[in-house]
Amino acid sequence: MIGPELAASAPWWAWPLALFIACFFLGIIAVPAGVGGGVLFVPIIASFFPFHLDFVRGAGLLVALSGALSAGPRLLEGGLANLRLALPFALVSSVSSIGGAMLGLVLPVPVVQTALGILILAIVALMASSKDSLVPKVGEPDALSRALQLSGIYRDGKTGEEISWHAHRTPLGLVLFFFIGIIAGMFGLGAGWANVPALNLVMGVPLKVAAGTSSFIISPAAAFVYLNEGGLLPMIAAPSVIGMMLGARVGGYVLHVVSASAIRKLVLALMLFAGLRALAKGLGIWN
Repeated sequence: MIGPELAASAPWWAWPLALFIACFFLGIIAVPAGVGGGVLFVPIIASFFPFHLDFVRGAGLLVALSGALSAGPRLLEGGLANLRLALPFALVSSVSSIGGAMLGLVLPVPVVQTALGILILAIVALMASSKDSLVPKVGEPDALSRALQLSGIYRDGKTGEEISWHAHRTPLGLVLFFFIGIIAGMFGLGAGWANVPALNLVMGVPLKVAAGTSSFIISPAAAFVYLNEGGLLPMIAAPSVIGMMLGARVGGYVLHVVSASAIRKLVLALMLFAGLRALAKGLGIWN
């Protein structure tokens, strides 16, 4: 954490510039890792920048949205994202995220900070232990999957091979995304950390398609709750969004040529440190 003396002595433009640079690099690694910008932004910025947690959470939702919009055209072009797959789950998670955002704003900051640290460490454990399948073997699509046409074809950037896929266990996926939305709204994280395992491990979507589509399963409705309660500060949100959008455009190209597992290892290391820092801050051990 930046010391209060240094924070007070720094010129006003230093923090927006630092946010822009940090978010640019976060955007580059977030898209290939499939975790979304918010899940990296909130714990890292809250731990190492002198901003109130409510402002960071509010900006985190806009950061997740901006990263998705920036990387979207490139991901859709290569078949690495599927709007038919994203829309029903984005709708469910957006509705539930409103309740999560309202809950997060009424809880004391130390409680939210401690819970955030515990959640981030749990996410690290989940991501480290999950055995992602590049192209899972799935059974017949369920009736809801067929009705929504949750299937597609994508071209592997390394081999040039065209791979067809379809989703299954759609009702279970909808239930999971309802609870994912609550957590995303409460902590302003975005939900790529949970979207990818849900799509890949539960619904049988190929890993690269799950990572790309995850960027579109966002909960913008929760951002309006923070805006209405004064939890969006332009000096924090603007440079963060611009940096994330530029970085995510680069990340969209990186996803085609770089191993997602290599990026994921870097993400795990960053989140482990940020999670420990958030937990210690919430408990008053390291302020």
